[in-house]
Parts: sequence; structure tokens; C-alpha cells
Amino acid sequence: MSVYPKIVVTPPGPKARELVKKDESLISPSYGRFYPLVVESGKGCIVKDVDGNEYIDFNSGLVCLNVGHSHPKVVSAIKNQCDRFLHYSNTDFFYPEVVNLAEKLAEITPGRFDKKVYFGNSGAEAVEAAVKLAKWHTRKQLFIAFISAFHGRTIGALSFTASKPTQRRYFSPLMPGVTHVPYPYCYRCPFKQTYPDCHYWCVDFIDDFVLQKYVPPEDVAAILFEPIQGEGGYVVPPPEYFQRLKRLADKYGILLIDDEVQAGMGRAGKWFAIEHWDVEPDILCSAKALASGMPLGATVTRAKVMDWVGGSHASTFGGNPLSCVAATAVINIIKEERLLENATKQGSYITRRLEELKEKSEIVGDVRGKGLMIGMEIVENKENKKPASKKTTEIMTRSWRRGVAVITCGVSTIRIAPPLNITRELVDSALDVVEDVVNEVEKEGS
Repeated sequence: MSVYPKIVVTPPGPKARELVKKDESLISPSYGRFYPLVVESGKGCIVKDVDGNEYIDFNSGLVCLNVGHSHPKVVSAIKNQCDRFLHYSNTDFFYPEVVNLAEKLAEITPGRFDKKVYFGNSGAEAVEAAVKLAKWHTRKQLFIAFISAFHGRTIGALSFTASKPTQRRYFSPLMPGVTHVPYPYCYRCPFKQTYPDCHYWCVDFIDDFVLQKYVPPEDVAAILFEPIQGEGGYVVPPPEYFQRLKRLADKYGILLIDDEVQAGMGRAGKWFAIEHWDVEPDILCSAKALASGMPLGATVTRAKVMDWVGGSHASTFGGNPLSCVAATAVINIIKEERLLENATKQGSYITRRLEELKEKSEIVGDVRGKGLMIGMEIVENKENKKPASKKTTEIMTRSWRRGVAVITCGVSTIRIAPPLNITRELVDSALDVVEDVVNEVEKEGS
């Protein structure tokens, strides 16, 4: 029997409430907090708040801590680097930590072709670099993106983001030339079709009704996509989708930009989620879990694509040596501890348990995912499939109060994304709580 979770005072406790009150008077209100969790420390898959409560972390610090909190090898790498030097701008000079990490990224990213890497500080910066590079390399100005996508909140990345109106409201005009098309969300097909009888109409639509009607394909630089939509609801495309999208892109000489900021670094049971579809993107973006929560973004490309010249794009802090050694440690840990295998193993187990819950529950409409990137969509009932956003929020909040830190995505989806080194014991303890809460919320709503 697991000793976790451990709730000693109903959260938020008095210390948490005090800090939240100060936060509200000092910190930008643009941050959208899920619930008042005030973190004091974290170790492995457990996060402790300032009042002494200990939670099983089922969101990995917003999917940034794939090797868990404060992994000893990550901490040691950072401490050792601190004793050597903290910064010397990779934009203007050289140091081995950047090259060492670039070599490892070239090894683990899809494709055996020559590659080059640009380092920034975040996922949004990785996307910004990818978009600028696509424009530079192709000399084209137009892009295809997806409805419900999330690629960041800087103006360029925001032009591709289409997850929630609040993210874009009052910020127009954004970068011109971005056309959004429906994502392959089979549970809620935008075209009201059913897989596999649809014959992948969502791909044909891009060609027949976008590229052949109003977006000249010869002017399109790239298609930017998430292999599994994150903020959009942990939506997993059907088996042949990306193969067909790749053929469409090749038909017109359009680059594929793969945003792996959330789905990558082993989260989906492979180094990068696109590997599930055997597609090699031209440009790949990584961040979040890349450096175990340290600020780092990477844009990895075919070497022939990264042909821009000195001064065309750079970042003072991109490739900071502390972040680079942390990322190198993360890659080594995932290999040494066989975390890709554990993500697949534990993810399959979690999916089975949630599928069993779905069979018994009227409000669990869909369970989907790969590896430890799993979504459980909550509905009013299975017949009408109406999203139950209030119930979803209630399940999230009650689970947290009972010691399991989960968060939502999409309109009404609970996302399950623990560290890749989570044990079966912790999985069972967390799922017991979540399942009890789902049943409780369902009974109260009936």
C-alpha cells in the first residue's frame, strides 16, 4: 500500500492561502492557474506544498518533468556546471555544452539525415524559429495550421495557436498568412464523419477545399502540427493520418514542422510522438521536458533546411550551459533507466483501467493517448456526447484536494501525464483517487 498521497490539511492550507493572496496583488493576472497548489518541494513523482501536503504528480509540472522532480543526475549536472560558468552567450561565442547536446538531439530525433539545431528558451521560441526558418529557406509566406492547436503565446506562435478565444482576444492583427484547418479529432469529427468510413476526408479537405480554392500551394512554406494535440484535448490522430499528410506536403513541396513541445522527450512512449506514424518531419520543435523544467527550446532541422546566415536569428540566452547540461542528463537518464519502455508499460496499464471505468461510467466518453500522454474526456452522457466542462473541473479540483495533481485540457478532458519513471504502486494509488472522484461526481449529477 502506497504511503502517497498524504494530505495533512485540506488544501489550500493557511500558508498556501496567504501566498496566493500576495500573488494576486503582485503577479500578472494573465496567468491561468488551475487551482491554488503552492509548491514547496518536489522529489521523483511527489510534489509537496507549503502546508505539508504531498501529492502524486499526474501532470509533471505541466509536462516538463519527464524524469521526475529533482532527479539526482540532473541536479548534479547543474551544480557541476555552476562551478564552471553560468553564461557566455552561445549567440556570439562557443562552448562544448551546446555542441554535446546538439549531437544527442541529432541522434534521437527522427531521420538519419544530417541535422542542425537552433537553441532558444521555450516552446514558443522554438516555434518562432521554425516559422522564420521555413520562410527563409522556402522564400514563401503562407502556412497551414490546425484548429485547437497550441503553439505558444508570442505574436508569431499565437498566430498558429487556435485553442481558446481568450488566448487571441484583442491581440489582432497577428502574423498574416496562417490558415487553420480541422484536426483529426475522431471522437468529435468536425465533418460529422466516422472513422474509418471517412477515408481520411480531413486530409483530402486540405487539398480539395483549401489548397485548390484559396491558398495557392506554391506559396505555402510549411504545415505546422502537433502529433498529438496537447491543449486541444490530448487528441490522437488515426493510424494513417500523418502518412497521408506527408504525401500531400511532398506533392506540393511543403515543409512539415512537428511541434513536439508537449508530446516529445519520451512522453508518448517514443522519443518523439511522430515516430508512432513513421514520419520524418523537416523541422522539429522541442522544449518543456527537454531540460527537466530548465528554460530551453530546440529547433532541430534537416541540415539543408537550416541555411540561414549569421544574424538572421539568435537569442542571448538560448543554449544556456545550465540548461544544456540538464538536457543532456535528461537524455542519458531516459536511456539508462529505460523510461520509454516504462512510459509504454504504465501508459498501457492506465489506459486499460480508464477503459474499464469508461465501460461502467456514463460520463467518461472517451479514453485516448499514447505512452503517458492520456486523455479522459468527460461528457454529460455517452448518447449526446455533450462536453461536461463543469464536471471536468470538479473532477480535477477534487482529485487535487485528495492528493492527486491532475489538470484539464480541451473543453472537458482530464489529462494524465505523470513522470515517465512513475511506479505501478503510485499509478494505482492515483487512479484509485481519480476513479472514486469520477464516480462521486457522476452520482451527484444524476
